[in-house]
Amino acid sequence: MKSSAELRTLLRSIDRKSYPAYKSTAGAWRFPKFVLVIDHVQGDPFASPSSLHVEIPYKAAGFPESYLARQCTETALRDHLTRQLSRQFENYNFKAKGSGKSGLISITRCGQEILERSACEIKNGTIIARFHVGFPAFGRTINAGELDKILVDFLPKCVEASLYFANLDKAKVEAVIRLAEDQQTVREYLAENDLAAFVANGSILPRKSGVSELPMTDSVRFQSPKTMERTIRLPHSGDVCGMAIPNGITLIVGGGYHGKSTLLEAIQSGVYNHIKGDGREFVITDQTAVKLRAEDGRSVTNADISLFINDLPNRKDTKKFTTEDASGSTSQAAAVVESMEAGAKLFLIDEDTSATNFMVRDEFMQTVISRDKEPITRSLREPGDSTRRPASPRSWWREAPESFSTLPITFC
Repeated sequence: MKSSAELRTLLRSIDRKSYPAYKSTAGAWRFPKFVLVIDHVQGDPFASPSSLHVEIPYKAAGFPESYLARQCTETALRDHLTRQLSRQFENYNFKAKGSGKSGLISITRCGQEILERSACEIKNGTIIARFHVGFPAFGRTINAGELDKILVDFLPKCVEASLYFANLDKAKVEAVIRLAEDQQTVREYLAENDLAAFVANGSILPRKSGVSELPMTDSVRFQSPKTMERTIRLPHSGDVCGMAIPNGITLIVGGGYHGKSTLLEAIQSGVYNHIKGDGREFVITDQTAVKLRAEDGRSVTNADISLFINDLPNRKDTKKFTTEDASGSTSQAAAVVESMEAGAKLFLIDEDTSATNFMVRDEFMQTVISRDKEPITRSLREPGDSTRRPASPRSWWREAPESFSTLPITFC
């Protein structure tokens, strides 16, 4: 493996040459505290930036081995390191000058959720952080001096400040690990107690705006109805009290602008853990949960929606239903079937985004539209039975296959 000094020599030798000469930098280069690997070099300064990654032995980075003992804590650590490296990159982004994307230094942008990301992995005792760099240029000729500044000056500072335990705020890292363990405890409690979701009292559910995932300031904090309240003892946060939603059918009702959709959106986001300060740290949901909705115009391929829809006017086979332009009803029916096949154990449904005629057909509509003229059903028919029974919002649920009828469902 070549050294960082050899990389600098190579950069000087290709300075001012045609941009494709940058491809000679591809490969692994040993720096004093990490290995830099240039995986892919962009074709010109206006193309997608180059892909690089650094490798650091986990022991050399100094993090406790206990952080890797559980999947939840390892994921939280990787997420935290990605955020730290992102903050460091922001200090140097576009500080090196040139044309096109010259000087760009970036890594995956993290939101409020704690996710497994390929941007930072820990494999075989090695921390691997992947990121992008815009190799600098004068027009379409190499500006090696600016790339030398990025790789030899900026990058080592970023790596040492974000991926070495000794240089991080140890209390904050420990808080990340403890929160992950508490959140995992809630998930295990749900599984052990036949619950679909948990929403802690004091949670901040509203978001800052429709385009921001940050918590809304001065919002009304969540308070559970006493009849649904439970207390969970967590290893680090102690007793946490909140609303426990049982498996089965749960209805969330209320007037307009009373927070029904806000609560459901918080529950659906609870399939992921959230960072400290998000307000939804202890809004935890069964990880298989799926938000069902009507999606007019979506494509469907070979979905068996005969449980819900039969006898279409164009005589399409609903056991192998295929379309490139599904209606609201057929798209929602397909979503139900696809979710079951994917292993979903919890459905979340918001009336505002659902196909109303798929969900219910009231007594008046049953009178206006003959049963024989209505292809949408909410109950199964026996083979050879051509009659239709009254559509009831619960009938199809009761008579569905066993694997379906045991699913919990939350309506809003």
